[in-house]
Amino acid sequence: MLFNMIAAAALAMAPAPLPEPQPLTIGETVTVEAIGAERQVNIVLPIGYAEEPDKQWPVVYLLDGGVTQDLMMGAGLERWNTIWGRSANAIIVGIETKDRQRELLPPTGDAAERTRWPTAGESAAFRAWIAGTVKPLIEARYRHDGTAFLVGESAAGHFVVETWVSAPGLFAGYAAISPSLQWDSEALSRRAPGEGKRPPLYLSLADEGGATETGMMRLLATLPPSQPYCFSDRRKELRHATALHGLLPEALQYLLPTGVDYLDDYGFTLRCERRGG
Repeated sequence: MLFNMIAAAALAMAPAPLPEPQPLTIGETVTVEAIGAERQVNIVLPIGYAEEPDKQWPVVYLLDGGVTQDLMMGAGLERWNTIWGRSANAIIVGIETKDRQRELLPPTGDAAERTRWPTAGESAAFRAWIAGTVKPLIEARYRHDGTAFLVGESAAGHFVVETWVSAPGLFAGYAAISPSLQWDSEALSRRAPGEGKRPPLYLSLADEGGATETGMMRLLATLPPSQPYCFSDRRKELRHATALHGLLPEALQYLLPTGVDYLDDYGFTLRCERRGG
C-alpha cells in the first residue's frame, strides 16, 4: 500500500509531456535560374492576405533577398512599419543574389575593379530576367494592385538607380540606400535621367565618403525640381554597415505612405534634406 502511494505521488509530480513543436512558416519560395545560377525568389505575404480574399496589395521587390541575406530583416522591418502605421502593408518579394557584382553592376572601365571583380557587368541581363520572369511570376500568382517598388542597398542600390535611369517604367517607385555610385569612376552619376517625370526615388548616403559621396552629389544635381525624390543625408549618423536596417523603414515610409497624422509624434519623421516633386 505504501509503495503504491509513493508511486502515485511520483507520477503526480512528474512533468507533463512537452508539446510537439510545429513548423513556423513565414512565406513561400520558388527556385528559378538566372545568369547561370539557381536562386530563390522568396515571398512574404502581408497581414490579412488570407483573411481578405478580395483585397489587392502593392509589391516590394527586395534585392539581396535570400534567406541568408536581407529577407528576414526586410520582412521584419516592413511588418514593424505596418504595425505602427508608418508604411502601407505590402507583399515582400526577396530576390536572392549569387554573384552580386556580376548581377547588380554594369561593366566597368576601371582596371582595378575589373581585376577585383572579374565577373562583374551583367546588370542589364539581371534586370531583363526580373522584368521577364520574376515580375510575371509574382503578378500571375499573387493578388497585387499593379504597383511595384524596387529596393536595394550598396551594389543593389546602384542597380536600383541604374534601373530608375534606364528602365523607369519597370517599377512605380525606387529606393537606393547607400548606392555604390563610385563604380566605374562614378559613371552612373554622369548619366542624365532625361526628359519627363520619373517614378519617386528615395536616396540616402551614410559615411561612405570619397567617390561614393561625390557620385551622389552629382546625381542629385541632375534631378530637376519637378522630379519626386527624397534624399536622406545620414553621413554623420550611419555607417555603410548600418545604413540598410537604419533606413529601410524610412524608405518604405516614403514609397508607401499611409497618410496618418501621428508619425512625427512617435519619432517617425521622414527626413528629406533635399526633395523634389
